[in-house]
Amino acid sequence: MKKAAGCGCGTVLAIIMVIAFVGWSLSMMGGNPPMRQYQAVPDHVPPDPGAEVPAIDLQAGGRVASQLAWWADPLSDETDIPAQALRAYGAAELYAQQAWPECHLRWNTLAGIGYVETRHGTYTGKAFGAAKMNEEGVVEPPIIGVPLDGSPGFAHIPDTDGGQLDKDTEFDRAVGPMQFIPQSWEHYGLDGNGDGVRDPHQIDDAALSSAQLLCDGHDLSTAEGWVAAIGRYNQSDQYLRDVRDAANSYALKQPAG
Repeated sequence: MKKAAGCGCGTVLAIIMVIAFVGWSLSMMGGNPPMRQYQAVPDHVPPDPGAEVPAIDLQAGGRVASQLAWWADPLSDETDIPAQALRAYGAAELYAQQAWPECHLRWNTLAGIGYVETRHGTYTGKAFGAAKMNEEGVVEPPIIGVPLDGSPGFAHIPDTDGGQLDKDTEFDRAVGPMQFIPQSWEHYGLDGNGDGVRDPHQIDDAALSSAQLLCDGHDLSTAEGWVAAIGRYNQSDQYLRDVRDAANSYALKQPAG
């Protein structure tokens, strides 16, 4: 009886050890879930459209973009676009459909610009201390570009706003998550969050204003119109390719870059 019992315990122990060894072996051999595989990004323009934006009440007042939280939150996880920015891009697309129906702007083109310009309001140009959006969608600290003083690679734009937006009374600088220069903001700036103030540092305002700039005389459903619209931001071929690639990547529900 003792021998039989002893043999039974030894057998159970052996089985446990085998199971443990197999589990350890699998973990050492990469038993964790495989890394996400990204799809190849197409290189055509206009970019493929991103996920369809559901209809919301654009006349509701306040931050109408907040109605898109249920749509944006899971898409944010897939694309690495901050949820507040994604909601703003989506709301701007819907607004553009009503205000400028001939424009055919899609949210992922706005997202492509937001990525290239400031990584959706997070890149300040400094090695440390990334910016972020507060609960009201305002980027902190404010993102302010280099002086447009005519240095190699930069336009020469003397101050046009008395330093009100960019804190520079000598030259204009691009400001906010969508990087508006003051004279463009004066012409295209809109109130996207319903607080009665046009603020280039607030993502809803910035995204909607960017939509107006892009849609000014352009049909973004055509290659010619899309290229011309992006040229309103920057006319370099590299900039165009970067925005195109980011927008096409977002259409695949994956991160840019």
